This record gives sequence, C-alpha cells and structure tokens, in this order.
Amino acid sequence: MLLIVGGLPAVGKTAIATGLAQGIKAVHLRIDSIEQALRNSHVTISGPEGYVVAYAIAEDNLRLGHTVIADSVNPVEVTRAAWRKVAHRAGQRCIEIEIVCSDQVEHRRRVESRKADIAGHQLLTWQQVCAREYEPWPAGIVIDTAGQHIKASVSALRERLEGYEQTLQATGDAGK
Repeated sequence: MLLIVGGLPAVGKTAIATGLAQGIKAVHLRIDSIEQALRNSHVTISGPEGYVVAYAIAEDNLRLGHTVIADSVNPVEVTRAAWRKVAHRAGQRCIEIEIVCSDQVEHRRRVESRKADIAGHQLLTWQQVCAREYEPWPAGIVIDTAGQHIKASVSALRERLEGYEQTLQATGDAGK
C-alpha cells in the first residue's frame, strides 16, 4: 500500500515516516532528499520535478509489492490526487496521513531550532512556513505531534493504521 504522509515543515513528518518505515520495513521516499539530489546535480527545481521523480519510484515499488511511505509537505490537492493516482495505477490502496502540530508555540520552536539533515538543504524560516500555501486536507488519519515524542507519534500512527486495516477487512474493502 501507499502511505501518503504530509504536513507543514517541522511538524515531525520525516521523523515519523522514518520510524514507521523502520518498524514495518517499508520504502521511505522523502521529497526533500530527492529535490536536494536534483539541485546537487545542477537541476533547477521550478515546479513538481521532485514529486514526479518520487511518483515514478513509488509506483515501481508498489508494483513490486512493497509498502511505500511518501514523505512530503504535500500542500495542495493536486499533489495529493497525483499520489492517489500512483496507487491506483499500481493496483494498490493508499492511506492519506496528515501530521500536524496544534501547538503553534511548539511548532515555531521546532522550525527555529531544527538543523538540516541533508547536506545543502535550506530550511524555511517561521515566516516562510506561515506564508506557505497549504490547503485543508481531509486526510484519513491525522496525527497531532504537539507535546508528544516521536516514538509516541509513531505508535499512535501504527495503532491507527491497524484500526484502519481492521475496518477495511470488516467492510470487505481490504483489497482496494
């Protein structure tokens, strides 16, 4: 299946996606890593280039039967729909997961104190995060990381995913 993980910068997306990928042995596709690799190769990122590369890699891995975790801000419906189409083309289901931090003070602290973990990656300022386009998202699962350690957030997500799977099996939608 395809797990579409999105949310504003510094809410904990990558830490959660990484922890989940390690726990369930999934492929982790991080848009920041792809886009920075393209920049390091002197490719100018002016639009969806990183997402388009990730869509192709995700589809290849889904066709191989791997669970794929797509980790990106995923701020607008057009990218969210594109991820859903990837899963559909591969004949796999997808679950949309939004990571949020409902405590604005904590979120700002995270933005202002984090360090880049990808060489050359330029992190956004708090003002840039606040000004960023981010459309409302009726994701199937929402995890709020405010006041919660990453391990607890990963555990909460795993519980929600297990509940989601049980619901699909009970309704006969498990193969969709």
